[in-house]
Amino acid sequence: MHPTIPGFTYRRVPVDGDITLNVAVGGSGSPVVLLHGFPQTHLMWRHVAVELAARHTVICPDLRGYGASDKPAEDAGADGLTYAKRTMAADTVALARALGHDRFALAGHDRGALVAIRAALDHPEVITHLASLDVLPTLDTWDVMHGTSAAVGFHLYLMAQPPGLPERMIAASADAFFGHFLDIWTRDPRAIPADIRAAYLAASRASVPSVVADYRASAGIDVVHDQADRDAGNLLRMPVSVLQQDWGTALGFDAAARWRAWAPDLRHTTVSCGHFMAEEAPQDVVGAVLDLLTR
Repeated sequence: MHPTIPGFTYRRVPVDGDITLNVAVGGSGSPVVLLHGFPQTHLMWRHVAVELAARHTVICPDLRGYGASDKPAEDAGADGLTYAKRTMAADTVALARALGHDRFALAGHDRGALVAIRAALDHPEVITHLASLDVLPTLDTWDVMHGTSAAVGFHLYLMAQPPGLPERMIAASADAFFGHFLDIWTRDPRAIPADIRAAYLAASRASVPSVVADYRASAGIDVVHDQADRDAGNLLRMPVSVLQQDWGTALGFDAAARWRAWAPDLRHTTVSCGHFMAEEAPQDVVGAVLDLLTR
């Protein structure tokens, strides 16, 4: 038996031509879409989703290229668009629309937060509220990575390389590679029990080319899209809540200031836990999302 979110129903939803996403849906009320991070699946929201479903319709997809969603081959001739955050954001809007929701709140963690940010910039008439968990916008991530402190982001540089080498290196020791991040980014190992860890590793092991393509896009086309918005003065005009560890201080930059440059209506909160805060501090995340939805 694969782990599932208790009380949620599962279905496959077409979003882009022949691309379908695996999605768990539960609850009733105004819609909230939750996008997972790396190296995880929609299961990272299992605690948060159940709590939010008491008041809202909660939609938890696996991103394209991850989990049980489709994993189209990277099209080198498409300038990285197959896994551009713009493409994945369009997936998210199409998913919600297919489920009957023209407007919705959106929360993302890690990679999912980058998709959520892009969705909010590209579809401001659709995204009513935005929550981001423990990430900076793509443009800012690369701006702050420098010197020896950037060693913590070695995977960003590895997966930015041209197709071939990173895929072979990671596939040769997939469980060790993906397990490394599950270990070092978690303060409380009990937050990711054995069955969930096994599900994450199995999903990641089966997704190496698409995971690498997702990261490669963030070193290429995603930066182009962010820079275009920065140059045009485009902002996140909806209410935005950001939850982050205190890594901004550790790495020598002001994370809140970085976020304020994008989001005039911002609440930025530091959470005392590891990177996987939806699993380590789910009540903090639920509280932040419910607070966001009142704004």
